[in-house]
Amino acid sequence: MLKKERAAYIMKKLDEVFPEAPIPLVHSNKFELLIAVLLSAQCTDERVNKVSPKLFSLANNPKEMSK
Repeated sequence: MLKKERAAYIMKKLDEVFPEAPIPLVHSNKFELLIAVLLSAQCTDERVNKVSPKLFSLANNPKEMSK
């Protein structure tokens, strides 16, 4: 099985087991979710949800975040 085929198989199985898996991190786009996930590795999801609205009001895309 090729890597792409295996990845597709795994994703299919995960979707079967967890069809509507909730995402506890507050986000409005994929970039915000990515940043929230990175932050949640360093603290709790609860804390990330408290600070991310302020962060994303200042920069909610890669270009703004890089400034």
